[in-house]
Amino acid sequence: MVYIRYTFNLELRTPLKYAIVDIETTGGTFKSTRITDIAILIHDGEKVIDEFKSLVNPEAPIPEFIVRLTGISDEMVVNAPKFFEIARNIVEITEDCVFVAHNVSFDYTIVRNEFKALGFDYRREHLCTVRASKYVIPGYKSYSLGKISKDLGIKIQDRHRAYGDALATSELFTIIIDKDPYNLEKFIQKEINPKKIHPQLDLNKVDELPSKTGVYYFYDENGALIYIGKSKNIKSRVEQHLRNATTQKAIEMRENISEIKYELTGSELVALLKESDEIKSYKPKYNRAQRKTLYSYGLFEFEDANGYRNLFIDRLQGKTDRPVTVFTNKMTGKKFLERLCAEGELCQKLCGLYKTNSSCFQYQIKECYGACLKEELPESYNQRVSEAISALIFDADNFIIIGKGRSKFEKSFVIVEDSVYKGYGFCNGRIKVEGPSNLIPYLISKEDNKDVNSIIRSHLRDKNTKNIVYF
Repeated sequence: MVYIRYTFNLELRTPLKYAIVDIETTGGTFKSTRITDIAILIHDGEKVIDEFKSLVNPEAPIPEFIVRLTGISDEMVVNAPKFFEIARNIVEITEDCVFVAHNVSFDYTIVRNEFKALGFDYRREHLCTVRASKYVIPGYKSYSLGKISKDLGIKIQDRHRAYGDALATSELFTIIIDKDPYNLEKFIQKEINPKKIHPQLDLNKVDELPSKTGVYYFYDENGALIYIGKSKNIKSRVEQHLRNATTQKAIEMRENISEIKYELTGSELVALLKESDEIKSYKPKYNRAQRKTLYSYGLFEFEDANGYRNLFIDRLQGKTDRPVTVFTNKMTGKKFLERLCAEGELCQKLCGLYKTNSSCFQYQIKECYGACLKEELPESYNQRVSEAISALIFDADNFIIIGKGRSKFEKSFVIVEDSVYKGYGFCNGRIKVEGPSNLIPYLISKEDNKDVNSIIRSHLRDKNTKNIVYF
């Protein structure tokens, strides 16, 4: 008996085909580069069943360093077809196929741009063999096509030529399918369906959104702001909203988006602070959960009559509360305190996690030093409490967090003075920051609240947070 394996489109229940694509270009930016060489191999989930390949006249000079890399010169492409002459071949051979490439965002974007210049909106579901191979065959040092091919015993003929690289990608793709054929669907990135979005939303403007950090804004057909979000990759996150809506709320919002705007921040911290502030100010329809504070419970401490520092989780009552940190709900706070207690070797009884008039459970299994029975001195126990919560509080009352700016010539900053958040801003990257005085002209003043305090504390807990100026 012979078993035939297919990968299926779960919506249409038809076997999928894959167009494995590789291109060579003139180099430069996404918008300016032109294709010089293209190869397309049609893979049915088992093997390659069809192919198309061609040199392409880019109608622009090929830089010398590209010639050295690919071997493709101006003389080689002078009589080659121009892209518009092979465009129909590409459309037809990739029809009903998933567009596959190694680092698909590059190849797919360039091919789409070539079609866009012809006034044609070329869209295909797409799959990245870099992402898929990292998941299916993990553990390799590098997943560049050259290095992963060498590690897997795939021989590449004519490296940095489209056909040779496409053949290597097809072999890698076959390995991926053989290793994990049933999970391939999750690596396929769906395209935005024009029928499911508002007719006034211009998909060309969506394509032009930056893949950078910032805050984005959705507006309805009446110009009303309906949603604010932040992302390290604005374009990718907006596309997720438009492509992957599953809940009724998300689908309803998608259908109402007629215009999208954005503001770059460079810094993810500034994006978080700006998003939090503007949601509270503008109260967009689909940000209901974030209009008020996200945090309703806090971690508090007090010193008991015996001199021991006690920790406990309680509901936030008002502006006079000064919690160590905050949580969205009681359960999250309790789980956090349990972990803090275990890692810091703190007493469950003194953390309000074990109600008893005698010793806590951890003492019974010799994981508590006896603070619950006053066997451990308060000084020793309180030192561990300090160490456990040190990452949750500001190390100093006055500091400035320096981060990326909106361009390479700029840097961002966030000021905390007397333990109060003052706001954020952007300044010339050459300005030497020693204190807030020379940043005041650039400061965008903001109000302090529990949400921004939690955002800043969370940022400070990140090991990658290095550029902090204390004053």
